[in-house]
Amino acid sequence: MDPKLKEELIDDLDRFVRRKEFYGRVGKAWKRGYLLYGPPGTGKSSLIAALANYLKFDMYDLELTHLRSNSELRRLLVSTANRSILVIEDIDCSIELKDREFGGGNPNDSQMRTKSNKFSMQVISHCDFILIKLSFLQLTLSGLLNFIDGLWSSCGDERIIVFTTNYKDKLDPALLRPGRMDMHIHMSYCTPGGFKILASNYLGIKTRFFDEIKASIREVEVTPAEIAEELMKSEDTNTVLGGLVAFLKNKKKMDCNAGVNVEEAKEVNEQEK
Repeated sequence: MDPKLKEELIDDLDRFVRRKEFYGRVGKAWKRGYLLYGPPGTGKSSLIAALANYLKFDMYDLELTHLRSNSELRRLLVSTANRSILVIEDIDCSIELKDREFGGGNPNDSQMRTKSNKFSMQVISHCDFILIKLSFLQLTLSGLLNFIDGLWSSCGDERIIVFTTNYKDKLDPALLRPGRMDMHIHMSYCTPGGFKILASNYLGIKTRFFDEIKASIREVEVTPAEIAEELMKSEDTNTVLGGLVAFLKNKKKMDCNAGVNVEEAKEVNEQEK
């Protein structure tokens, strides 16, 4: 993680935990929301664990796919303790949140859903009332918004809500505004500064310079998880660093070949047109 961003996050956390009287005075629920977004392998889950360790908070990993309705989400929230972190990972793909009008998140599909809902009602109109009731059990976007900053969110104090996603642009803007996700943290590919920290943690090296490795990291999109895996392949430092250099060179070559293939495909498509 970028050292400057890390410092900003720690300052934000410290400010949050010491402002109980402030939240009470302004009439806001004592909670804070963080959105962690970026490619897979960039340390989103590891950062959440680090937050819990730093604050000494309990952590709840919420699996939305196991919830059938807003009521279940509300009961789950009420059952969590104060001084806790509520985590929903991969929020963009963990469940298809239903909107308030059509029962779906994509407005382009509203006509299709309307027809589907009419058909469903015709099918179950001759069934038991229990089946009709079950058809309306669903977790909605409105329910999730209430979970974040509605009346439900006032149940309890000193809570942190964390969403993670690989694709921030897929999320409904209503989920992202301040008061819901207060701080957006981009977890990027590995940087030279990030590699320096990894080398210190995994190899215990703090004074050596890795000009070739740092230059390669600037040119290649490589995740901290990939770097960490390479640093664990041997107990001999020279062997590890040599393997990492070879890995980065190979990855750069593969990326270049992939780029050439994309350009060739574009040319073929243009010629066909």
